Amino acid sequence: MALDTPTHTVTVVDEQQLPVDTDRLARLAHDVLRRLDVPVELELSVTCVDRERIGELNAAHMGNEGPTDVLAFPIDDPDDVTAGVPGLLGDVVLCPAVAGQQAGEHGRSAQAELDLLLVHGVLHLLGHDHAGAGERERMFGLTDELLVAFAAGGTS
Repeated sequence: MALDTPTHTVTVVDEQQLPVDTDRLARLAHDVLRRLDVPVELELSVTCVDRERIGELNAAHMGNEGPTDVLAFPIDDPDDVTAGVPGLLGDVVLCPAVAGQQAGEHGRSAQAELDLLLVHGVLHLLGHDHAGAGERERMFGLTDELLVAFAAGGTS
């Protein structure tokens, strides 16, 4: 008999025109949050937007011009969670159009690029960064580990 185990609340919204497997993104997000022992009280929002919208967000929040692939907006720190009290881990905003363009440059499918960007965004919400060489190696290594584990879990 399987026990009911609480799971994270993950909301994936698609606000753009390119085809996106929102169910897969939700499964991947759940898998990453579980593997990283993120408290189940923390909710995650993932939104797919077009080039124009992510360009606006990039300018308003990062001070950068033009579209980007992913933005992460952390809200609640996992270390500050009170058991049983809902919180918000944050928002990950993906741009499938930019991801699709980059996919070819990186030798990946558009879906594999979106998967990588989602994991990357979640890691940013959890405080990971890639500003320094050591941080970059650690973050990108963890991203690869999480993607391999997800694929091996039969949920790809």
